[in-house]
Amino acid sequence: MKKPILIGITGGTGSGKSTVTKEIFKFIDKSNIAVIEQDSYYKDQSHLSFEERVKTNYDHPFAFDYDLLIEHLKDLLDRKPIAKPSYDFERHNRKIESEIVEPRDIIILEGILILSEKEIRDLLDIKIFVDTDADVRVIRRILRDIKDRGRTLDSVILQYMNTVRPAHLQFVEPTKRYADIIIPEGGFNKVAIDLIVSKINSILNEN
Repeated sequence: MKKPILIGITGGTGSGKSTVTKEIFKFIDKSNIAVIEQDSYYKDQSHLSFEERVKTNYDHPFAFDYDLLIEHLKDLLDRKPIAKPSYDFERHNRKIESEIVEPRDIIILEGILILSEKEIRDLLDIKIFVDTDADVRVIRRILRDIKDRGRTLDSVILQYMNTVRPAHLQFVEPTKRYADIIIPEGGFNKVAIDLIVSKINSILNEN
């Protein structure tokens, strides 16, 4: 049985990682792809009060349950299904419910800090960094957090200035050096998408 292809798509918050994934979907059968979001692997914080959970720096490597993420990636590569956790961004805690993800020929891992962990880097067949201007990223972050995560404009801006921007400069931007491909303008870069799709098809054919 063929080993799945593991593709990592990273970049700063609001850089367009999900847009790149959606563009890949247009050229490759969705039934062959499983998507794992690093955001699903924030640590369980049930032992903390809501007030304490709100203070968590979600853009710091310590916020993620890397052990569980790595275990799940290895299971998918071994063609085993996983119970992917879900995260409640309004309650700032992991949900009780999980989602069963079946193994597929192509596994896409999305997240801001997936390249910061060597063990994850070593598992990846293709490492992609989506490089987007900071002003575009912050506007996308504001729109997403207000619409999808129940945040206020003031809270999003305060979080961006206090934790998101410093963490991006300290932890996210330096991981660009590990990328095989750097995509300016994310999913709107048609040439880059074509190259990625061609590479995926090439690896699939090799297997």
